[in-house]
Amino acid sequence: MTDVKEPAGEGGLHAPMRHPIAWRDPDYYDLDKVEAEMARVFDICHGCRRCFNLCDSFPRLFDLIDNGPTGEMDGVARADFGQVTEACTLCDMCFMTKCPYVPPHAWDVDFPHLILRHRAAKRRAEGGKLVAEQLGETDRNGKLAAGVAPLANWASDLGNRPVRAVLDAVAGIDKTALLPRYHAKPAARRLERGGLDADPAGPAFGHRKAALFLTCFANFNTPETALAAQAVLAKQGVATRTAYPECCGMPKLEAGDLAAVAGNAERVAAELAPLIDEGFDVITLTASCGLMLKFEWPLLAPDNPAVQRLAEATRDISQYVVELAKAYGLAPGLAPATSGVTLHHACHARAQNMGAQSAQMLRLIPEAKVDVVERCSGHGGTFGVLKPTHALAVKVGKPAARQIVQKANPALCSDCPLACAHLGQLVGAETGAGPGVLAHPIEIFARAYGVI
Repeated sequence: MTDVKEPAGEGGLHAPMRHPIAWRDPDYYDLDKVEAEMARVFDICHGCRRCFNLCDSFPRLFDLIDNGPTGEMDGVARADFGQVTEACTLCDMCFMTKCPYVPPHAWDVDFPHLILRHRAAKRRAEGGKLVAEQLGETDRNGKLAAGVAPLANWASDLGNRPVRAVLDAVAGIDKTALLPRYHAKPAARRLERGGLDADPAGPAFGHRKAALFLTCFANFNTPETALAAQAVLAKQGVATRTAYPECCGMPKLEAGDLAAVAGNAERVAAELAPLIDEGFDVITLTASCGLMLKFEWPLLAPDNPAVQRLAEATRDISQYVVELAKAYGLAPGLAPATSGVTLHHACHARAQNMGAQSAQMLRLIPEAKVDVVERCSGHGGTFGVLKPTHALAVKVGKPAARQIVQKANPALCSDCPLACAHLGQLVGAETGAGPGVLAHPIEIFARAYGVI
């Protein structure tokens, strides 16, 4: 029987796909060519407008068109394209959930990666933005802050109005933005190099072993997430060890420094390759890092087999626990839930196209009441703390915060720790008192086991 080849058109059955990111090609940074492609794609968006409610990029674009002299794209000045780029958080939701024209459609629309290209081209032409790029040096910042953690946390606290006013005026870090706290002892130092001993009674004992890619955030800002992940996996009988050579580079990706991110990918993949050869699964602890290792890195280094193997070996921590439960069953000892939890399904978890794995994991807890909110938090990393975009982060996040308030659960968790803290702040602004518990889903799960 001869296969019938379906045309790549709207309404087809072909899975969406993405092209490799051609960051080594000089044409990739040619602003005239980039802006010509933006005009083409923006005109398609103008004729569709399905994404009007996702983020501020699309209302800005449509206002530019509608308020222009012709009411069409030819009335929009290319100098104004930057307004659209500025409002994009690279959440990927337009590509994943809305756009009917993504590849392999002949119109070949990938809005987030087009915005990424524009940022890279502008960075090449004009230089990077100093504060955003310095904030993106997460490993350096974490190491420096760990040495003076009490002082760093005092300086960044919202209640320290004089220092925050200086940061606002001098560095452009919005004085009302919640900043991450640092710990004197990062997760990598807290976890033993060989990890906890796997429980021989665990159902996965002898079957699986996991290398915990701690992520810069879990390492320096929320070490409790790493401790919870290690404890839960040990309970299941999974042998664990830490594996964190360096940051995934998501902040640098957002800034358009693609060569630096590709370097991160190739170095980390080379260092983790021996572990993968030994049969270790690579487990990420935040949604953004999982997205980078699984999807963005292979597009930046499509010809590097180590990067491709790392992508195939990588699992999100909640995804991994669900996978273990299905394959081997769960270790006994989960205490029934006594109260409900609201799970914010982070955009970078949704963009991994794996379903709401954290919700599935939390529902393994007996009697658990889990409510899911699938609206963007609006945070977007440096986007959420810098003055030009913080107000947008608040605007985009408010609908999600209102949904969280309506759920009336005492605990809020998210695969993205920045989103969780940002939404907790917005919930507090709505109600006068934020959720009682802000945590990563694996922490909620570990508490149900009583292992943290």
